[in-house]
Amino acid sequence: MTQPADSLTSHPWFFCGIGGSGMLPLALILKGHGATIAGSDRSRDQGRTPEKFAWLESLGFTLFPQDGSGVTSADQTLVASAAVEDTVPEMVRAHELGCPRISRAELLAALFNASPCGIALAGTSGKSTVTGMTGWILDQAGRDPTIMNGAVMKNFVSPDAPFASARVGQGDVFVSEVDESDGSIALYAPQIAVLLNVSLDHKSIEELRELFGNFLGAAQVCAVNIDDAETAALAGRAKALVTFAVQAPEAMIGVEQGSVQERPTSLSACVIDRRDGSIHALGLQVPGRHNLANALAAIAAASAAGVPVSESVAALSTFAGLARRFDIVGTSPSAVTVIDDFGHNPEKCAATLSALKAHPGRVIAFFQPHGYGPLRQMGRELAEVFARLLGPDDVTILCDPVYFGGTVDRSEGSERIVGLIKAGGGNAEYVPSREDCGKRIAQIARPGDRVVIMGARDDTLSAFARGILQSVE
Repeated sequence: MTQPADSLTSHPWFFCGIGGSGMLPLALILKGHGATIAGSDRSRDQGRTPEKFAWLESLGFTLFPQDGSGVTSADQTLVASAAVEDTVPEMVRAHELGCPRISRAELLAALFNASPCGIALAGTSGKSTVTGMTGWILDQAGRDPTIMNGAVMKNFVSPDAPFASARVGQGDVFVSEVDESDGSIALYAPQIAVLLNVSLDHKSIEELRELFGNFLGAAQVCAVNIDDAETAALAGRAKALVTFAVQAPEAMIGVEQGSVQERPTSLSACVIDRRDGSIHALGLQVPGRHNLANALAAIAAASAAGVPVSESVAALSTFAGLARRFDIVGTSPSAVTVIDDFGHNPEKCAATLSALKAHPGRVIAFFQPHGYGPLRQMGRELAEVFARLLGPDDVTILCDPVYFGGTVDRSEGSERIVGLIKAGGGNAEYVPSREDCGKRIAQIARPGDRVVIMGARDDTLSAFARGILQSVE
């Protein structure tokens, strides 16, 4: 692939929060190009996910406590997300030394834009899965892509790469999810832009329309989901267009009606390419109609990059999914199944709950909000999803929002959401401590239940899910 400019590899880097879902794959890609990288992470200092940081050290990353001691030279460029406060010791030390600072998004955009064929995946929900699917298709097609993902891609996991949220390839394609939440989507110049959906998450719908519309306008070819009304309304911004949809009959890449077969852990359907009338039997190892839509998005993206639909469908039959995306931890001897899931906004939670409720059995939904701010922003919509999609026998359990420090307003928490779920006719409980939530789930779980552990920004949720499975055996 095209190497990034020497300005990105000829000097040392320091990543503040190197273990984060957006930072770790970026550090892996930059190191893959030959850069020298050090970093720190509050999670490492607090003893969370030590295996991840041991792996990074084994790859040659130099890790420091988050006390400023790793920032030693004005030659270092400091990478930090927009959420990192200026009072963090690394930020203070970098300011004292005069180190240049770049945001995570700015660095990703610089790497992405250096690629001859950048494929950018955008939308409120589904980005990570479609990134993984598209990357796997291109890998199987022999394109040797570089992939930047916010989640671990199971197809690329190996003993040497247990946290494979990135893949460094030598081909001309760079596949990346891009984020609209901080407005940084405007930094990217994609060859191919994919837009999955537009719904409330971090910004107002008016802001999202402008950001996503400009994103489509910047690309040479766009793949757009015309089942989503907001997305379809922006399709006119595209210079060239490949449309996809599960329902809309005018989509170029769609589904033969009546062909969808849903199973608890898989799905099959007949994909129709209306550009030539060909029909292709698709089998997915991941469940839920949202994943059928994700598969169509990946097929459309790969088609825009020159991969035949038949090859894409064949590759997707071996797509293993992503960690924490309807990730089945296991089933206990007492027939309780535990699922680890990244659901944290209304659309993601609705997709997961709909996939669960497509099959019989009670659902116990544990939800750890990923922050106090997001809970204020979308709490009412989240409560509506849990109240609407879960039945009277199902249970939603919320603990307090995740909090790792900082100055955020913590006056309004999970008890408000539980009240809204109850007001909407749902069955919900507020248990402040996550540990106590685990005990409560073990107490009420019975044979045939599906327990889903939902939340974001906290790697320890996976260990919590494994603990739940052990506790219900």
